[in-house]
Amino acid sequence: MKLNLGCGHNHMEGFLNVDKEIETKPDQQVDLEVFPWPFADSVADEVMLSHVLEHLGADSQVFLGVMKELYRVSKNDTPITIAVPHPRHDSYLADPTHVRPVLPEMLNLFSRDLNLKWKEMGAANTTFALYLDVDFKLEKLELTLDPKIQTQMQDGHLSQEDLEVLVKTHNNIVQTQTMVLRVIKNKK
Repeated sequence: MKLNLGCGHNHMEGFLNVDKEIETKPDQQVDLEVFPWPFADSVADEVMLSHVLEHLGADSQVFLGVMKELYRVSKNDTPITIAVPHPRHDSYLADPTHVRPVLPEMLNLFSRDLNLKWKEMGAANTTFALYLDVDFKLEKLELTLDPKIQTQMQDGHLSQEDLEVLVKTHNNIVQTQTMVLRVIKNKK
């Protein structure tokens, strides 16, 4: 089973298109902030969350519940693709329904290997993988630049080094982040 969670009007062929809003005509109407989700354990071969995760879990316990459910319904080795607006872009800042920024550093808090490493080092990082008994590995991060910045890069007006500084210090540089998490269920 392939799940397109929070599909909105972007239905994907070959996926079960899931949304809480009936107006979007989902294959299955589900509120992703109500647990448990109506899917069996370890049924998802692939999961898509396109411009959804930043809308879920204004309460941190609800967000952690979303992460637990993602893990529960996914098979071992399931890729979970997460596309979100960059939290320093106007497309994130202007939407009052965005309740939390989603960054690769945050998703790394759900990696068992990293949690064990941090625990051994005595680091202050929160070890959600250990607390929640989940394990995700961040495999890929792709940044989509704001069109104006992309043009400057293509025209040679910005170097890669300049871009890296701008991403950390300025708004409206990166428009969207797409991350792929891999579910790990065979290493405990």
